[in-house]
Amino acid sequence: MSLISSNEAPNMQQIDLTSLNIQQLTTLKQQIDQELNLFQNSLHHLKSAQGKFNVSGECLEKFTPECEGKSILVPLTGSMYVPGKIADTKNVIIDIGTRYYAQKDVNDAKDYFKRKVVFVTEQMEKIQMLGLEKSKIRDAICEVIEMKIQQQSQQAATVKS
Repeated sequence: MSLISSNEAPNMQQIDLTSLNIQQLTTLKQQIDQELNLFQNSLHHLKSAQGKFNVSGECLEKFTPECEGKSILVPLTGSMYVPGKIADTKNVIIDIGTRYYAQKDVNDAKDYFKRKVVFVTEQMEKIQMLGLEKSKIRDAICEVIEMKIQQQSQQAATVKS
């Protein structure tokens, strides 16, 4: 438990936590806390993207040939819309990222959004696994810090005696 190395990798080394002093352990814990915060932020952004892809796919489910000629509001920005009419119900223009757009038929667009949801979900699962590993490491560091503090207080008590 005092050795940390989640999964052995070619360029990784094990660290005996008990060989580190409290300052080094605290620094290591702070680094891991920063990594965990980064993972949480990444998960938040991925969850948001996953939701947008899901909503886009659901919107396409409602896009039928009967919609042709109907009035809609076309988003220009997140808060600005302009009136429009649906001219083509067989093809749509989708945002494929970084302000690039592609024209696809409705079925290809649905497939695109399904694949994006699957990809984002896989990335979220990977980040969650890394987060669990980092949490275990942080817990081990905290235990060693507590153990070292107890040892120091016991040594101080024996010196006073």
